[in-house]
Formats: sequence, C-alpha cells, structure tokens
Amino acid sequence: MPRFFFDIHDGKNFTPDRQGVELEDLEAAKDEAKKALPDMVKDEMPDEDRRDFTVDVKNVAGQIVWRVTLSLVVESPSQGSPANT
Repeated sequence: MPRFFFDIHDGKNFTPDRQGVELEDLEAAKDEAKKALPDMVKDEMPDEDRRDFTVDVKNVAGQIVWRVTLSLVVESPSQGSPANT
C-alpha cells in the first residue's frame, strides 16, 4: 500500500507529517484529509473571524497530490437588521 503524508496548515502554524500513513489509494488519502479538518477546527478554534485550515496530502516523492481546505468565517448580520434591534 502507498504511504501518504498529511501536512497541516492552520492559518498560523505549519505542522509537517514526518511519519505518514499507509492507505489503499489516492481516494482514501483524500477522504482521510477531509475527515481530519472538522476536528482541527474544533481543536484550534481561532480568536479571529476568518481562518483557513488546510491539509496538504503528499506522496512518498513529496509531491502534493491533494490539498483540502476548510474555511471558518464568522460574520455579524448587517447593521439595521431585525437581529440587531
């Protein structure tokens, strides 16, 4: 089985994956990256109103084969809306 590496960018920090994980194929690697992102957001709730969380999936040659990004955006309702009155 091929080995894939999951480097994490949380908008402030970069954490390289030096061990990797053996998975069946590229699709399985993409699925793993997609599953990891919601947990990253929960674990690293940002203080700011916008932050992108990205997982770069690399093969053993160091090539990025998938990039999966989840954006967290917090916006207030527009001024004068019923929620603000």
